[in-house]
Amino acid sequence: MGQNLTYEFAPLDEENDDLPPQLVRFLAYFVAALIFGTGFLTEFFSASLWWVAPLAIAYPLISQLLSKPFSEKYTLITNATLVIIDSAMCGGAFVLMAFNPVPTVLLFLVLSASTMSLGGLRGWLICLGALLIGIAAALIIFGVPVINAGMPPIFFIALTSVVSTVFLTVLSYYSYKRARSLLEAQHELRSRQKDSASLSRKLAKYLPPQVWGSIFSGQTEVRLETQRKKLTVFFSDIKGFSEISEELQPEALTDLLNSYFTEMSRIAMKYGGTIDKFVGDAILIFFGDPTSRGQKQDAVACVAMAIEMRKKMKIMRQKWSSYGINKPLQIRMGVNTGYCTVGNFGAESRMDYTIIGKEVNLASRLESVAQPNEILISESTYNLVRDTIMCRDRGQINVKGFTKSVPIYDIVDHRKELGAAQSFVECELDGFSMYVDIDKIRNYDKDRVIEALESASKRVRDKLIV
Repeated sequence: MGQNLTYEFAPLDEENDDLPPQLVRFLAYFVAALIFGTGFLTEFFSASLWWVAPLAIAYPLISQLLSKPFSEKYTLITNATLVIIDSAMCGGAFVLMAFNPVPTVLLFLVLSASTMSLGGLRGWLICLGALLIGIAAALIIFGVPVINAGMPPIFFIALTSVVSTVFLTVLSYYSYKRARSLLEAQHELRSRQKDSASLSRKLAKYLPPQVWGSIFSGQTEVRLETQRKKLTVFFSDIKGFSEISEELQPEALTDLLNSYFTEMSRIAMKYGGTIDKFVGDAILIFFGDPTSRGQKQDAVACVAMAIEMRKKMKIMRQKWSSYGINKPLQIRMGVNTGYCTVGNFGAESRMDYTIIGKEVNLASRLESVAQPNEILISESTYNLVRDTIMCRDRGQINVKGFTKSVPIYDIVDHRKELGAAQSFVECELDGFSMYVDIDKIRNYDKDRVIEALESASKRVRDKLIV
């Protein structure tokens, strides 16, 4: 309740020009004292009410001093309590002035403006309830007065109206200044939020989307912390990249790498992989952290990603020919599933979200022994994907850190893509390269594809090849 009725005291200084709630109370009580004092002097009110005006001057000062020890610790609650008591006392004043329309309306306007300024609509409604309670209490204490419907003296009406108008004008002026300050603060806050969002989007490019999202949602704490998880780890690199980098100009090499990483990253994000890092032409991606769909689904998603990357490379080779790369670029990939240590490594001032462990080393080793365009997987990954992925047994290899030989398998394709119903058709020879993914051909492009194939077929038939 207190938070809806009042705000914390603020000094009247150059940095804060709001009207403090205690000063609003003093001004409101001053108007009430003036109404009763003028009514007493003009004999409009009974002479027995002489004490009301001095009380209206003294009470806000006394109540402020008595409540000071509490207001320092419970500012909002103390302010709210005082305003509610003020409303109840206003109800008592209505009874004392015998509900005469002119002073009652003026005092009610002062009360409404004060409570609305300090507590808004909800605060005004609470104070209206306190006003009614104050009226009931005053009726019990002072008795039911004879309703005074007479017109006060002109001097009384003029003076109290002017003072009330001045009070409402001052309150409105400070309410306007407060509203303007709030609008300016809101505008500045929105500007800062926009700048923060822009900065966050820029910084997000240095982190995997999953990690960035978990940090900003509060699911992940930014501290040096690791855990053991069963992950599926993917390594890839471009065979013969060192030789190619010596032949290309730095600008062309940069464009080539950026286009390669962009396409591979897009595929990785499509399948939900966490991109760990790029090292030269190599890519490290893992599945199963910070989010996981289960060990089997993580492994299947990783292998499906690798298959799509291999197909994408066949398309990119056509693009790279424009860089003057006559030697076809081919990637090799390795995939392994096992328990790894994943989390934040480094120092408090500089962290790296990555994975370590011998299972990571095995994935790297599989990639290094793979043939061009080959995807080698370990037995642990094979056991998770063999029902949906066709694989060939490639025997065993010896890996440093493993006491026994490691069985490995070569990925062929999705089982659904094999046989007569397969959607993917490819063929690559010297002078000829074809890549067709029937499922991705749009209906309105079908005739253009058929026309291109028939034209190429006719030119090959008509050409005399020696």
